[in-house]
Amino acid sequence: MEIGVVGKPNVGKSTFFSAATLVDVDIANYPFTTIEANVGVTYVIAEHPCKELGCKPNPQNYEYRNGLALIPVKMIDVAGLVPGAHEGRGLGNKFLDDLRMASVLIHVVDATGKTDAEGQPTDYHDPVDDIEFLEKEINYWIYGILKKNWDKFAKRIKLQRIPLERAIAEHLSGIGVSENDVWAAIHNLGLGDDPTGWRDEDLLAFASAIRRINKPMIIAANKADAASDEQIERLRREGERRGYIVVPTSAAAELTLRKAAKAGFIDYVPGSSDFKILKPMSSKQEKALKLIRERVLERFGSTGVQEVINRAVFELLGLIPVYPVEDENKLTDGFGNVLPHVHLMKRGSTPRDLAYKVHTDLGEGFLYAVNAKTKRRVGEDYELEFNDIIKIVAVTR
Repeated sequence: MEIGVVGKPNVGKSTFFSAATLVDVDIANYPFTTIEANVGVTYVIAEHPCKELGCKPNPQNYEYRNGLALIPVKMIDVAGLVPGAHEGRGLGNKFLDDLRMASVLIHVVDATGKTDAEGQPTDYHDPVDDIEFLEKEINYWIYGILKKNWDKFAKRIKLQRIPLERAIAEHLSGIGVSENDVWAAIHNLGLGDDPTGWRDEDLLAFASAIRRINKPMIIAANKADAASDEQIERLRREGERRGYIVVPTSAAAELTLRKAAKAGFIDYVPGSSDFKILKPMSSKQEKALKLIRERVLERFGSTGVQEVINRAVFELLGLIPVYPVEDENKLTDGFGNVLPHVHLMKRGSTPRDLAYKVHTDLGEGFLYAVNAKTKRRVGEDYELEFNDIIKIVAVTR
């Protein structure tokens, strides 16, 4: 899974990325500071089962901190997008190529309206326009992939009686589109199963539907500490009207807090509403942290960065953490480690899906599973729940 951080230049994308990953990147107040995509690891955070069960985990593929599980996910910060990117303007072709395999997009928007469409400083630019323009650019990008040789492609599908969902999914496999995505888009639009009858407007509508399904997006209303309540509320209202989650965000504040925590000055867990000072610092540093507490944490409840990441993964992608074990009583693996591994599973997944995730042989030899919390045996039709602890019973070669 890959989270793409997107938006026009100079809105704080790289600051958001650096705050989320603590990867040092070029951050400057001018467009196209980012040219090459930055790649790092961030964390989606959830309460750990041990907080409820009173155990002490030995994490192997995640981190454990203060009763929380920090589960790693890949994040990519791509070059800023400007109007006409799908036609090659700015770094458009590179931008769109870099986000091909992103599972979900975090669209960073300047909530203050102080950045124009090209990423230049301005007195006022409506940030709602940025939401619409990004939609348009990605829609036309996907449309361009579809439109190329479409007539010949559609005729071949019809003549050879190739299943439409399979053919289009293969055609769009380079951007991670599945047959289920294609079926859902066709079904939602009510398009016929004869692609030779699709018009250009049908293709564009289909591209838009695929974008919404395959590249779901959440809005990070960045620089929120410098925006008015009215600006934040309007952006939230207009974003939600278009079907988006909008979260007031201060990436700069989050970056400061995480760096201070890394240096040992404060105790701070990402997503928290406050922090604790651990050792003396300069008056300048104290003043900066005081302003963050007053202007960001007390006003919004958090910097918003972790909320954006969590909601992107848990809500938009519908993923849940599940912990596989070998001993359902001790909650251990074969080496005695307590809850060493966690997997992010699609909501609606079954124990057999988890078995395949752990190892192909377990999936193929699956017999049943045991819910370690309830100690009950469950079959392959059981739907996994958030923070389930599951023992897989299988016949293996």
